[in-house]
Amino acid sequence: METLVPSIFVGFIVLFGVLAYWGYKANQKRLAALREWAAARGFTFDETEDWETEHRFAEFSCFQQGSRRYGYNFLRGRYRDFPATGFEYHYETYSTDKDGKRQTHHHYFSAVILETQLPLKPLWIRPEGFFDKIGEFLGFDDIDFESAEFSRKFHVSAKDRRWAFDVLHQQAMEYLLTAPRITLEMQGGRILATGSGCFDPAGYEGAMETAAKLVEMLPKSVRQELRDFQSMTTPGENT
Repeated sequence: METLVPSIFVGFIVLFGVLAYWGYKANQKRLAALREWAAARGFTFDETEDWETEHRFAEFSCFQQGSRRYGYNFLRGRYRDFPATGFEYHYETYSTDKDGKRQTHHHYFSAVILETQLPLKPLWIRPEGFFDKIGEFLGFDDIDFESAEFSRKFHVSAKDRRWAFDVLHQQAMEYLLTAPRITLEMQGGRILATGSGCFDPAGYEGAMETAAKLVEMLPKSVRQELRDFQSMTTPGENT
């Protein structure tokens, strides 16, 4: 028994080392694929950590969580008609174990941001989750639409309910039901798409396509209304 415990301990160390090695190799393979995707798309790829990311995109609350926040693995270029930025994001949270020792938890996710040149109003669209269903049961409901399937699969919130219906017309809802399941957020002139983990090239492609398509599907009357509002609020526009 005395020799068994050290053997088990060594076994765990070896297993941890093997898993860490394969995790490293898998990430290197993914980075190589991202570089290849960026080159094919005419994007730049920059692995440098940017500790100002939270300030560059301060309107999005997902970049304000935790501490030691930074973006890295940046993809920059144009997707369709939109200036686009894709990147991975890190932040830390902390907890205390039963012995009072502080534990650090690292969180990572991918993000895509398209610059639309339109004054988009705040809107949040995400796949419906378990806690959303609990919230509905307790009376904290989201916006419901004519499509029961869409309302069942997506949680939608907006400060202006009319804006939500302007964006999520029948064609847009049908499209999102077939698109990758990502979280979308509109703020100001930007639309953000995020995933629960880090995207591979297909994930970035899908996120950019979904975000771009949703903006492109805005009805002409809505686009014109946004432009009219923009011209009235932009200094010097009418002079």
